Amino acid sequence: MTGNATRVQAVQNITNRQPMPPKAPESLSSLWASDVFTLSKMKESLPKDVFKSVKKTIENNEALDVSIADVVALAMKDWALSKGALYYAHVFYPLTNATAEKHDSFISVQNDGSVISEFSGKVLVQGEPDGSSFPNGGIRSTFEARGYTAWDVTSPAYIMTTDNGATLCIPTVFVSWTGEALDKKTPLLRANAAMNKAAKRVLSLLGHTDIAPVNSSCGAEQEYFLVDANFVNQRPDLLLSGRTLFGASAAKGQQFDDHYFGAIPERIQVYMQDAEEQLYRLGIPAKTRHNEVAPGQFEIAPFFEAANVATDHQQLLMTVLKNTAKKHGLVCLLHEKPFKGINGSGKHVNWSVGNATQGNLLDPGTTPHSNTQFLLFCGAVIRGVHKYGPLLRATIATASNDHRLGANEAPPAIMSVYLGSQLDNVFEQISNGKITGSLNAGVMNLGINTLPVFNKDAGDRNRTSPFAFTGNRFEFRAVGSGQSVAGPLVTMNTLLADSLNWVADSLESKLSQGASLDTAILTTLKEIIDQHGAVVFGGNGYSAEWHKMAVEERGLANLKTAADALPVLKETYIEELFDKLGVLSPVELASRFEIYAEQYILAIEVEAKLVVSMAKTGIYPAAIKYLSDLSSTISNLKNNGVELDNARLVQIAALLKSMMEAVDKLGSAIAQHDFLTPEEHMQFCAKTIRPFMDEVRYYADALEGEIADELWPYPTYQEMLFIK
Repeated sequence: MTGNATRVQAVQNITNRQPMPPKAPESLSSLWASDVFTLSKMKESLPKDVFKSVKKTIENNEALDVSIADVVALAMKDWALSKGALYYAHVFYPLTNATAEKHDSFISVQNDGSVISEFSGKVLVQGEPDGSSFPNGGIRSTFEARGYTAWDVTSPAYIMTTDNGATLCIPTVFVSWTGEALDKKTPLLRANAAMNKAAKRVLSLLGHTDIAPVNSSCGAEQEYFLVDANFVNQRPDLLLSGRTLFGASAAKGQQFDDHYFGAIPERIQVYMQDAEEQLYRLGIPAKTRHNEVAPGQFEIAPFFEAANVATDHQQLLMTVLKNTAKKHGLVCLLHEKPFKGINGSGKHVNWSVGNATQGNLLDPGTTPHSNTQFLLFCGAVIRGVHKYGPLLRATIATASNDHRLGANEAPPAIMSVYLGSQLDNVFEQISNGKITGSLNAGVMNLGINTLPVFNKDAGDRNRTSPFAFTGNRFEFRAVGSGQSVAGPLVTMNTLLADSLNWVADSLESKLSQGASLDTAILTTLKEIIDQHGAVVFGGNGYSAEWHKMAVEERGLANLKTAADALPVLKETYIEELFDKLGVLSPVELASRFEIYAEQYILAIEVEAKLVVSMAKTGIYPAAIKYLSDLSSTISNLKNNGVELDNARLVQIAALLKSMMEAVDKLGSAIAQHDFLTPEEHMQFCAKTIRPFMDEVRYYADALEGEIADELWPYPTYQEMLFIK
């Protein structure tokens, strides 16, 4: 038997664990959105005129008629009570990537001491959590506490059921008493409105008269790890930072590619089915599940939804994944790189724009060369990514995401656009001044009579591209697995709105000078590709040649760390972009830099303190004990006439000495706080503290390979990744 006593007990607990039996399956029709106050439920419970008013607000982006709030609140309360809810909560998304909730009871005490269930329209529409205790970047002082939540009618209310009861959850925005956004939802709604306005300008110039509201859509593929809770509870690093700060690689990792899309382990599939049932009840369209590349890693992916609803659902999905894991004796890790040496986790954000009258505006059709509407919208994206690539990088800049960007499972930090061979050819024709046709996608004939001949896609996929066109949408692949998708969606909608306004200005100018619409479109597209085509790249994004070419020849930014990327939020042209489109005021944008910079610094400081603590109190005592045992054994054997080389003893002692010297350097670095700016502090974290952490880890991981397994204090990679 190997492993120390607690590790042995953990393995025994897992081995002897009685698996949770899968639930009896329910029909999809009975599950679907059963815990959501959907439009159909509103239609059943609201007067016709009230329902029509709410529906207009949701579907047409019309202003909310607050006079109907009391009627809606009463119907919502009655529905919630019928589902067993005794409390309601305004749910909002502060600048932490987490979800916040303020719970209140429906109980209202009467003058005679009795109680009734009460929920007014005023309470539905507005709440008041503390506006200073959440990250605010200096917008609010500690003594200035007032903040407001406001009902977002476009995202449906739902019932969140746990073992402790049911709660009516109402999606809201969160703003300060002075009106600034303190959340992620408010800027998203603003960005979508700006994009809608700009898109309608372009569509009108193309001759459309019936134009429904244009909305962005999102489908976010979520990667995650599952580790047995018995192991996680013995790892302070996993508990407090979400990743392993120490750990020698197991002999087997992902090198055989046998985990990817392999048979899902029974325990994991029971967990997945449990989580998916909850997601279906919440109206979250979980579509795909599978093993990911790394051992212990999995993925869930939904259908597309309107961006605002998809963002709320993505937050809910992360909550459900984590809470359900606990019920199954597991811990769901959403850190971007919980284990060194194997793939980390991302959250590929599939993004498109469209409406009910013109459809998907990023769908090229079968002849993209003649689909000028698509070409203009695609060209606008190309312009936006080129002009605001550093902003896209800053949007996904976190301490945790720095570990995976540029590695084999994630795109590099250089923001480029992949179009595929067919669209590359079309835009090359545009640059030459004349469009003649589109490359034929072709068919796939496998030469076996029993297998069908089918149409190929027009282009291949490029997993090294951070921003890739994938048929009828763009996939932003650089987003981290633990991040809210709101930030990326805000940036994508904003840069698209800016580019569509530029396109509209260009078309209007050329048309006013007597050009035909076709000529104006072709000239505008040529200007886009000539000025911004440097961002289009279809090759290997990992190659050194591309990194050199991108920076030196094409002028693209390579912001390798969050410390490099976050200061982009302070650039004047970024401030002007958000301000002119009404997405973020200069004050709101400045607050976000302060918040994200502080979060970066704090995340690294927490990890650094854990490294020092675990090295001193866990690894050092284990190594000393092993050295003592080994030294005594060698001495005893020598006294009995058996000579053993003490080279290994010397080697382990040298590793331990080097580790503790590195720990001392790291401890001194942590104590340094005399920084003039957040930028200076972030760079210190990136260039001094992190290398010291890596140095401690190098020696600690080497010691793990030398010290007797029964003395090693922490669960190993082999145990955590392969024992389920």
